[in-house]
Amino acid sequence: MTVAAEQGTKIIARNRRARHEYTIEDTVEAGIVLTGTEVKSLRAGRASLADGFGLITDSEAWLHGVHIPEYTQGTWTNHEPRRVRKLLLHRKEIDRLASSTRERGLTLVPLSLYFKDGKVKIELGLARGKRSYDKRHDLAKRDAAREVDRELRRRR
Repeated sequence: MTVAAEQGTKIIARNRRARHEYTIEDTVEAGIVLTGTEVKSLRAGRASLADGFGLITDSEAWLHGVHIPEYTQGTWTNHEPRRVRKLLLHRKEIDRLASSTRERGLTLVPLSLYFKDGKVKIELGLARGKRSYDKRHDLAKRDAAREVDRELRRRR
């Protein structure tokens, strides 16, 4: 008897603060090198991308600051919750991201962590930091759109 492979995507964690703090210019999907207890902890739906960021060193992509809590039934094989994890990307993608972060002053920010056909993937955003007045402008624009929607619903 064979076990059917998982199909579709299942979101584990989203970094909602990233879209408020940064202007996302481009996104990239990457795989992650994980240990068994990390995958089990992610299947339980536990992770935090809040303090995470990506770095490219020695032509390799690394994910720093992402918190995957220890697996509760894990023993001595358990993992370090905030360890540095290697990202799986093609060489051309790594080179493109490295040049963008170096020359244009952009940052690699994790946007979401999810299962895709049974494998853990992460969506990275090539982001530029927003100024405080940009954040206020976005908030005002969102509030205005919310007011318009509310008024349209009220008139119906």
